[in-house]
Amino acid sequence: MIGKGKSIVHTGVSISYGWNQDKGAEIVHTQHLIGDNPKEITEEFRLVQEMNTRTKNNTLSFVLSPTVEDGQKLSNKELGKLVKNFISEMNLKNNQAVAFVHRDKQHTHIHLYANRIGFDGKAYKDNFIGKRSQLAAEKVAKEMGLTTARKVQREKLLGMKDIRSEIKRIHDVVIAKGRPKDFDSYIKLMQKQDVKVIPFINKANKLQGFHFEYKGHNLKGSAVHRSLSGGKIALAISNNSTKGLSIGQDEWVKLSGKAVEVSANFALTFTKNLIKKGIKRSLGTGIEI
Repeated sequence: MIGKGKSIVHTGVSISYGWNQDKGAEIVHTQHLIGDNPKEITEEFRLVQEMNTRTKNNTLSFVLSPTVEDGQKLSNKELGKLVKNFISEMNLKNNQAVAFVHRDKQHTHIHLYANRIGFDGKAYKDNFIGKRSQLAAEKVAKEMGLTTARKVQREKLLGMKDIRSEIKRIHDVVIAKGRPKDFDSYIKLMQKQDVKVIPFINKANKLQGFHFEYKGHNLKGSAVHRSLSGGKIALAISNNSTKGLSIGQDEWVKLSGKAVEVSANFALTFTKNLIKKGIKRSLGTGIEI
């Protein structure tokens, strides 16, 4: 579950949004309120807020988002318990509050609005409220046996590891078996394996590297693997050509049938690795350098 929180000004507009019947909104929790519509609840908030006119952002807005799977299983009663536990963690039990569930989309989520001004006229401290909301949601999810944001993040990271490995594997196969001799043929061969290679042109209008799009993910080459930086891809392609690729600082390469200037870092990476390769070959054959 993910928790987000912030202080807001437009109480009435926000509560009306939470109550939006087009989104199938239903109240799952209310405290210290008797109103049964957005106008009445907003007025109840306002009466308390008048005790502290110095505080402009006088309402707290939270969004609690269980995972799609958890959201589909939780009843309104269970969502009410979730909100109540969250309110307790945020130390807002004595403040006016109302929470709505929206089920109009696959991802069930809750909009919770709490009066930042207490019945004593004091403003609830909202420093680091975003981070505090995350931590409170994490704790409540654990207590209720729900999927935590950290678990979702770990699963995403594991999934991304598989995606990166697959892109790297496809790249290696294309270089070794397809033996592309220029960037255009490399891009076409990768496309045949469902990997879209997108040239990244920087602000100076120079080729800096490549992004890889695969199964809905878009990653820059260096984020996939260090061997997929622009300069190293150029070196791998160069190995497949008797002439090789000649790239120096502020020089050009052919891309989509056009001459494109490469960035200094791109050229430097290519040149450094070309020199290293030459040294290794010389050492391997016993040639003095």
